[in-house]
Amino acid sequence: MAEAGVLELYELHYSDLLLLSSTSPVPEEGEERAEKIKKTIMETLGPTGPGLLSITGVPKASILRQRLLPLASKLALLDHDRRKHILKEHNLGSDVPLKNPDRNVSSFAMQLKYAQALESAPGKTNNGARSNSNLESAHLDDNDDEVTDSPEDEFANLSDIFRELGYCMMELGLRVAQICDMAIGGQELERSLLESGTAKGRLIHYHSSLDNLLIKASGRRKGSTKKQAYCEKNQVLLSRSELKQSERCNLVANVNEVGSSGNQGNLWQQWHYDYGIFTVLTAPMFLMPSQLSENTATDQFPVLCDQDCPFPTGHSYLRIFDANTNDVLMVKTSSESFIIQVGESADILSRGKLRSTLHCVCRPPNLENLSRETFVVFLQPAWSKTFSISDYNVHHSMLGRHSSNEGNGLTELDFNEVAREIHKIVPPLSSRLKDGMTFAEFSRETTKQYYGGSGLQSNS
Repeated sequence: MAEAGVLELYELHYSDLLLLSSTSPVPEEGEERAEKIKKTIMETLGPTGPGLLSITGVPKASILRQRLLPLASKLALLDHDRRKHILKEHNLGSDVPLKNPDRNVSSFAMQLKYAQALESAPGKTNNGARSNSNLESAHLDDNDDEVTDSPEDEFANLSDIFRELGYCMMELGLRVAQICDMAIGGQELERSLLESGTAKGRLIHYHSSLDNLLIKASGRRKGSTKKQAYCEKNQVLLSRSELKQSERCNLVANVNEVGSSGNQGNLWQQWHYDYGIFTVLTAPMFLMPSQLSENTATDQFPVLCDQDCPFPTGHSYLRIFDANTNDVLMVKTSSESFIIQVGESADILSRGKLRSTLHCVCRPPNLENLSRETFVVFLQPAWSKTFSISDYNVHHSMLGRHSSNEGNGLTELDFNEVAREIHKIVPPLSSRLKDGMTFAEFSRETTKQYYGGSGLQSNS
């Protein structure tokens, strides 16, 4: 597959988000600028745009991201029983079979309530009153750099940090909904979000190839009190006595070879549309393991002290497919930003004035020992929300429109082929949405057609 083009997201500063979503009138001297920003937002999220933008300058965003995202990797590599205990303690669940050693993704989820989000968010929103109050949390201090020694302690504030960041992201999505409602007319998006009462937060670890080797090795050793594999201070230690000599040599050989056979077409997450209203994402964090080396003094060899590293080639490795041009684009954004992405429900409720984004997550080529961490909040309508499609074209998102793709080094034939391949695994909206469906029914049908027994991605 040819190299994708690059999409540099439109950046909306948090202060402008507050200003544009406020019920107070914009100062006269700033009216022209405000209208220009609103127009750009709608163009970016609308039918001719990519369907996603970034928000920068959010208070506490950096520290919250830095504290939460590494915990995704640590949770993913824990012993199953210990992880189960920690998830229960912090009221987290998973929609991924965590006992499957071949999984590409580990996901940890929690329902987040709007009532708490509106009280806790950086720009507090309550009954129409909006302010610029800072995010406050006794256990999240910008100057608190203390690192705890105990593996249990590093998860002590897991649920608190999860909620703090989740509430912040819910407020961002709600404010974008308010701005879109002003442009479209009415309050359909904001009302639909608030009527749902909750959003779903999901902390996600995209596995490196080495992660799966370690998970499998840990599974083979389960049951022995003298044999253990554990994560401590983001370090996996494997005892020599745990592995046969041949197994250990194979593991070392595999680790040394990881990254030598990267496949650009290899995906962590297949092509799909999100079916909610908005998806709010942190910029991802990439973790690179340190060198694998044997420690003869302790009869152990440390494997992978993960280190936060810059985006590979400066990209997030979130890809979108632009049906307007048949372009496959790699999303580029800063590590301090949040991404707001349009889902199918917003597309439907806005009668196509907002356009849902077809996307996937790909692995960086030749860097298979790299893992990717992110935190996502899915903003959805209430399950009982009824969709009317009398004034909505359910066929508008079909793939395969023509483009010369000049400047990308990509031919029309290349992209027509890409469109056909994606179309094979993405069920069209027209097959999943019927007039009068509730969101719950739409959700079930969408999940069935993607992942059900005969779903297009059931074997992906």
